[in-house]
Amino acid sequence: MTGSLVAAASDVSLVVDGDGVIRDAAFGADGLSEEAGETWLGRRWIDTVTVESRPKVLRLIEDAEPGAVTRWRQVNHPSAQGGADVPIRYAALRVPDDDRIIVIGRDLRALSALQQRLTDSQQALERDYARLRGAETRYRVLFQLAGEPILIVDAATRRIGEVNPAAARLLGRAVKRVVGRDLVDLFEPESARAVQALLVGLRLTGQAEDLAARLAQRRGEARVSATLFREEAGTSVLVRLSPLAPVESPAALRSGALDVIEAMPEGFVVTDRDRRIIGVNAAFLDLAQLATEHQAKGESLDRWLGREGTEIAALFTTLAEHGAVRHFATVVRGEFGAVDEVEVAAVSVPGGDRPCFGFTLRSLPRRVAAAMPGSLPGGRELPRSVEHMTELVGRVSMKALVRETTDLIERLCIEAALRITHDNRASAAEMLGLSRQGFYAKMRRYGLGDLDGSEEPDDADA
Repeated sequence: MTGSLVAAASDVSLVVDGDGVIRDAAFGADGLSEEAGETWLGRRWIDTVTVESRPKVLRLIEDAEPGAVTRWRQVNHPSAQGGADVPIRYAALRVPDDDRIIVIGRDLRALSALQQRLTDSQQALERDYARLRGAETRYRVLFQLAGEPILIVDAATRRIGEVNPAAARLLGRAVKRVVGRDLVDLFEPESARAVQALLVGLRLTGQAEDLAARLAQRRGEARVSATLFREEAGTSVLVRLSPLAPVESPAALRSGALDVIEAMPEGFVVTDRDRRIIGVNAAFLDLAQLATEHQAKGESLDRWLGREGTEIAALFTTLAEHGAVRHFATVVRGEFGAVDEVEVAAVSVPGGDRPCFGFTLRSLPRRVAAAMPGSLPGGRELPRSVEHMTELVGRVSMKALVRETTDLIERLCIEAALRITHDNRASAAEMLGLSRQGFYAKMRRYGLGDLDGSEEPDDADA
């Protein structure tokens, strides 16, 4: 009777012996026996669950005590039909004066399916939200970049809700000073009445004829077009203002920008993808020692910019990968031998029919040699290959960089040995582990000491 009561009150009930083997099983949930429990009898309970659920089964068996029910634990069983795992929530109770354990379980398949549907719904909402965000972003970009002045007006109150930069320029006011105002306040009194009548007719009939109206503050005359549309729970009006008098065009603004670039004190260059120069300003012509822009157009930028081919190649590779380069130190070689150190900032402009690169070249101040720790004797500045070792990586070949560094170290060692031995060349050669002939050869190579005189004093000192 107790077993029947337990089986009726639970979705699944098990009798497990002291070794953890299932001796009896009863299923109250529909289809649970066919999906997960047909082969449980005679098997260890731990062998009927998935790998990650085995520690939970062991804890249930260990915690089972007479007169106390263990805490509920969710255990997953592999599906006999090849579907998703079958989740069951178990609790256990040990039979008094016996090693058997009674296990009762609740079928969680319905809850798992509900959770899965909730997850799918949440993901669908996230996708819809992402699409809405994308659509709103595209609308915002088009609204802001549109060359035609546009205002969004509430149809009921005539209050301006949004205004794009083109409209703000036409009205001669900041965007924040236009938003929230009554639309008719943007026009002169006579034109304001006509605009008010246009809005009333638009609300009644859904359409209205365009009209010419004079803007307030003597901003000229504009053609007003209005379109009614619904959004959310209200109705709005899209108002377009087409200036009837000539205004400053974007082309004029671009022309002014070109004049600024031409007058810049820093060099400016525009090249195509093949490094061919499209345009330069006067400052670059001064750096490259050129007389006219015609001498530079169509030529490769490598002709004047960079110490070695690898350096300019590294610049263009970085620019192509990242789209921008800042603080790139290099040199500009003039037509007549002048060399100026410059700092390059560059940007890639991939859009349009003709993708291009833009470069600004800022001349660096001349370096003043100063005696500092690590300088050569006499205050001479260290060669550039040591002072800017990290900056040259990627611009100069490793072979050339290692060769220059090795020569510098050899020269420093020879000078140090001569200084320690008080210019005793024989002792210096012995200190460095060189033969006297090899030591003299290196001195001649680096131009150290006077090797044309007699070498007998050194021999005598030795």
